[in-house]
Amino acid sequence: VLLEPFVHQVGGHMSMMQYDEHTVCKPLVSQELSFYESLPLAMRQFTPQYKGIVSVHLKKDSLGNLTLIASPSLQAESCGRLDKASGDPSVTIWHKGKWASGAGSEHALAKWSHTQLTKSFKESCPGKMLLRTDLQYCTDSLLEDANGNQPERKSYNPWGLHCHRQHLNRMSSKHNENKLHQFLLLENVVSKYNYPCILDLKMGTRQHGDDASEEKKARHIKKCEQSTSASLGVRICGMQVYQADTGHFLCKDKYYGRKLSAEGFRQTLRQFLCNGNHLRTDLLEPIILRLKALLSVIRRQSSYRFYSSSLLIIYEGQENKENTAPLDNHLHFQKTNCTASHGTNPSRVDVRMIDFAHTTFKGSKCNHTTYDGPDHGYIFGLENLIKILQNI
Repeated sequence: VLLEPFVHQVGGHMSMMQYDEHTVCKPLVSQELSFYESLPLAMRQFTPQYKGIVSVHLKKDSLGNLTLIASPSLQAESCGRLDKASGDPSVTIWHKGKWASGAGSEHALAKWSHTQLTKSFKESCPGKMLLRTDLQYCTDSLLEDANGNQPERKSYNPWGLHCHRQHLNRMSSKHNENKLHQFLLLENVVSKYNYPCILDLKMGTRQHGDDASEEKKARHIKKCEQSTSASLGVRICGMQVYQADTGHFLCKDKYYGRKLSAEGFRQTLRQFLCNGNHLRTDLLEPIILRLKALLSVIRRQSSYRFYSSSLLIIYEGQENKENTAPLDNHLHFQKTNCTASHGTNPSRVDVRMIDFAHTTFKGSKCNHTTYDGPDHGYIFGLENLIKILQNI
């Protein structure tokens, strides 16, 4: 299995990797593991499924390219030797990322070299063909070729690539090649979507964990005060929305989200539901219902504090075929509204909590402080989010 950076990562700073079609993985933090291991039953439908732990080490080839190799079991001593290991199912070959150095602009286009990868993979594992198309990452501005034509392929959110590049550099500068790192395996909550539209919201009025240094604490408090975290209990951490008119994703990062006023937050939430042609009013009711269900669960979780965790709102950007028939705009709106009101086509939406590295609760192995009652900062954010969506 060749792993790539997870192309639908829209927020966070840790690199998410794709392990297989239905599984992503991220560096293990004991507090997050503790949360997943003692997850309240009622919260399971609102979190990714926890799938276990995998060991990973860093490998550098003769050209200095970094490779991450994961071994689900430690029996494979020669994980680096692909020719020997290819028959061993416990060895996973992680993606070889070739980063352009020097011209390291965040907005530089990064392309996976499909032919090179296929060739090296075939040489190391005879008889195994790797079928994969090039992945392209691009920013807000849509990429054009020399003739000014836009390429006919999906563009991806550049944020995940940015995180991955930083993460590999951090790992290689801090640790030697033989150091084993542990990663968490989690459900890929967007695997069932063709064009996943994702909104990453940092929830609550407080973002620092109990273990934060005074300096970090002050930094997080300032970020909250200067953003909608203080006024609304929620701020935008990242977003990608499929634009049906261009065939590209519109992407926003955490720096954009931090600058928004309460009104700007409302406008961006509206933009998240707009596909370039019209507002997806059919999504409002199912999203609100799911947020209300989550709210009632959070209200019942005594002692839990979800500091710095995120909430993902996800929906399918590709509308049902009968909605996208070539009608003029007026008819198109009628058709969409009609579908929504009769409920013949329930829209595929999802709401999931992620990132529990600073989550604390009574009985946690890494408990710092024990709190009473539910997380009021998180509840405040959820209530405001529901109100804004109801107003839309």
